[in-house]
Amino acid sequence: MSRIGKMPIVLPAGVSLSVDKSNVVTVKGKLGELKQAVNPEIGVELNGNVAHLSRPSDSKRHKALHGLYRSLVNNMVVGVSQGFEIKQELVGVGYRAAVSASNKQLLELSLGYSHEIHFELPREIKVEAVSERRSNPIITLRSHDKQLIGMVAAKIRSLRKPEPYKGKGIKFVGEELRRKAGKTSSK
Repeated sequence: MSRIGKMPIVLPAGVSLSVDKSNVVTVKGKLGELKQAVNPEIGVELNGNVAHLSRPSDSKRHKALHGLYRSLVNNMVVGVSQGFEIKQELVGVGYRAAVSASNKQLLELSLGYSHEIHFELPREIKVEAVSERRSNPIITLRSHDKQLIGMVAAKIRSLRKPEPYKGKGIKFVGEELRRKAGKTSSK
């Protein structure tokens, strides 16, 4: 991880980064503002529009923390400047997804259970559900916070994980599922 930690973080135009005394990094951009507490052993220096993270020694723990916090700060910079997008596909007969007309943060899912599932999303996440004829419904999540959007996508997927025999369930677009062979009839 130390090779990742040594790489500089270049701030694009319109993005500002600040570090306070308690080692909390604040990144502001056109899409929002994010804060991340950094371990006090890791130093954060800002030179113009380039940020560098430093570690006190070459111990295994410090190398791991160095790479971790560099990745977290870089994800914050990318998030407030470009944003992140995750697409999920609902595979199964009768599986539907729709965004509530009255509340744009409420996702209504029909996943083969006896009831519909109403999933309330955080306000930092924008959701879009597309259902076209003869294709599987697609849920698109957009946010500037990579950690939050990943947790929400994992929670939605956990409502109906893809099963290995027919592949029915909620999967990420482009995800390859390991399929198992079903029962074979014996003579």
